[in-house]
Amino acid sequence: MAEPAYTVASDSETTGEEKSSSAFPEIAIGIDIGTSQCSVAVWNGSQVELLKNTRNQKLMRSYVTFKDDIPSGGVSYQLSHEHEMLSGAVIFNMKRLIGRVDTDPVVHSSKSLPFLVQTLDIGVRPFIAALVNNVWRSTTPEEVLAIFLVELRVMAESQLKRPIRNVVLSIPVSFSRFQLTRIERACAMAGLHVLRLMPEPTAVALLYAQQQQQMIHDNMGSGSEKIALIFNMGAGYSDAAVTATAGGVSQIKALAGIATGGEDFLQNMMRHLLPNFDNLFSSRGLNEIKSMGLLRVATQDAIHKLSFEESVQIDVDLGNGLRICKQVSREEFEEVNQKIFEKCESLIIQCLHDAKVEADDLTDVIVVGGCSHIPKIKNLVKSVCKRELYKGMNALEAAVCGTALEGAVASGISDPFGNLDLLTIQATPLGIGIRANGNSFVPIIPRNTTMPARKELVFTTVNDNQTEVLIIVHEGETEKADENHLLGYFKISGIPPAPKGVPEINVCMDINASNVLRVLAGVIMPGSQQPVVPVMEVRMPTVDDGHGWCAEALHRAYGSTLDLMTVQKK
Repeated sequence: MAEPAYTVASDSETTGEEKSSSAFPEIAIGIDIGTSQCSVAVWNGSQVELLKNTRNQKLMRSYVTFKDDIPSGGVSYQLSHEHEMLSGAVIFNMKRLIGRVDTDPVVHSSKSLPFLVQTLDIGVRPFIAALVNNVWRSTTPEEVLAIFLVELRVMAESQLKRPIRNVVLSIPVSFSRFQLTRIERACAMAGLHVLRLMPEPTAVALLYAQQQQQMIHDNMGSGSEKIALIFNMGAGYSDAAVTATAGGVSQIKALAGIATGGEDFLQNMMRHLLPNFDNLFSSRGLNEIKSMGLLRVATQDAIHKLSFEESVQIDVDLGNGLRICKQVSREEFEEVNQKIFEKCESLIIQCLHDAKVEADDLTDVIVVGGCSHIPKIKNLVKSVCKRELYKGMNALEAAVCGTALEGAVASGISDPFGNLDLLTIQATPLGIGIRANGNSFVPIIPRNTTMPARKELVFTTVNDNQTEVLIIVHEGETEKADENHLLGYFKISGIPPAPKGVPEINVCMDINASNVLRVLAGVIMPGSQQPVVPVMEVRMPTVDDGHGWCAEALHRAYGSTLDLMTVQKK
C-alpha cells in the first residue's frame, strides 16, 4: 500500500542518515524556505522553472495550521482571512526558532507571536504549542517545517510526475551547525534527502555566475572576473557575501550574517505604536494572543505600504477598550528602526573588509530578499557600495533559482549549451575551534576559510601529571568560548604523567566538500613520532538538545582540571 501523502515521521524517531555517495538519477529540486514565504524550483532541461501550487502561486506563505485533525501548510491551505492567523492554531516563523534554546533573545522576541511560546531560561528548546479545540497542542520547529516540506514535496511530485527524493535548501549564513542538523532532521521527517545546504547569498551568487556566463556566450567573449556584493534581507535574517565570478566559477570571498530581518522591523513598530506592549500582553492568555495578532496584522500592512507611500493611517481595535489610531510616516518608521539599518550597514562593511575588497572594486551590487523593496535598505546599500543596484534578477526568486541550479549540478546533470558548467567555491560562515586557555575560544578553522579545509593547532596540558584533556568544540566569533555555539566534546585519556606543557595535543579539524566536520585529536610526547594513545576522530556536532545544561555540567564536573592551553609557535 502506498504511503499516505502527508505522513510525517515523529521528531523522536531516528531520522538521521548518512549522505549517499551514489549517483543521483533524478534532478534534485531547490527549496527556499523563508521565515515568511517559500518557493520551489527545478531545472527543466533548459532553464530554471518555479513550481506553482493549485492556486497558481509561486510564492507561498510559510505557516502550518493545526485547527483540523490533519495539520495543513500554506502550500495546500488558503487562510480564509488574515485574521485567521490570530486563532492560536497557526504556527509560523519557525525558521527563526529552529535549533535555538530558550535563553536566546530571538526566542524571547518570538513570545509576541499569536501562538504559545514558553521558556524556562535554562538552555533547552522552547515549548511551542498551537491551540486546537481549546487545547494547547505541543509541536516543534522541526515538525512544523516537516509538515510544510511534505506539502512542497507532494506539490512537486504532482507537477513533475515523478517521486522527489533529493533536495537543495537555502539557509541563512548565521545558522550554526546544530541548526543545520535540525533542518536536515526536518527534511528526513518529510522523506527528503539533503544534497546541499547553501547559504542564501551563495545560492544567489551561483545564479549570478550563470547569468554572467550566459552573457559571455551570447557575446562570444572570454569575460573577465567580476566582483559582486550580495545583500539578502528576509523576514528573519540578513546576509552579505562578496563573490568573485569568472567562467561560471563563483568563489565566495567572504560571508557575514545576523538574525535580524523584517520581523524585527515589525516588533519595533508594534512596541512603538503600543509603548506598554510587554506589560499589556505579559499573561499570554487567549485574549492577549488575539490582541497581539490584531496589532501584528495592522502593523505589517502599514510597513508594506510605507515602501510605496510616504505615510499611512493605522486604525485598529485591539479589544478591551484599547484602540490605536495613528498616522505613521516613512521617516518615523526609519527613525524607529535606525539601529537595524545600522546593523545592516555594519554587516556590509564587515563583509567588504573580510573580503579585502573596496567599494570601488565592485562590479555589481545585488540586493535580494523580502525586505529588498524597503527604500531605506536600497539607499543604504547604494550609499555604502557607491553604485546602482543590479537589476538582472528577481529579488524574491533569486535564492530558490540558485538552489535549483545547484540541484541540477549536484545531480550530475549536464547541459549541451554549457548552462550548467558552474562551480561555487564555498567558505565557512563561522569560525570553528575549541575552548582553551581558560574560557577562551581558539579558532582552528577561521571564518571565511575556503572549503574543503583541513587545519590543525597544537595545545598542551595546564597541570602537572595531567593524564586527561577535554576537547570542547565551539562555533562562532566571540572571544569567550561559552558565548559561542557548543558543537560537542570528547575526552582523551591515557596521557603519560609529565610536567605541564610537555605533552603535545594536536587538534585537527577537517571540513569536506559536503560540509561535514570531523575533529581529530592525538597526543605526542617528546622523542616520539607516533601518538602515545589512539587518535580520537569525532564527527560534529554531537550535542543534540540542552546546550545550556551541557556547558554548565561540563564546567561543574571538570572546571579547569582537564583544560588545555595553546602552544605558542616558535
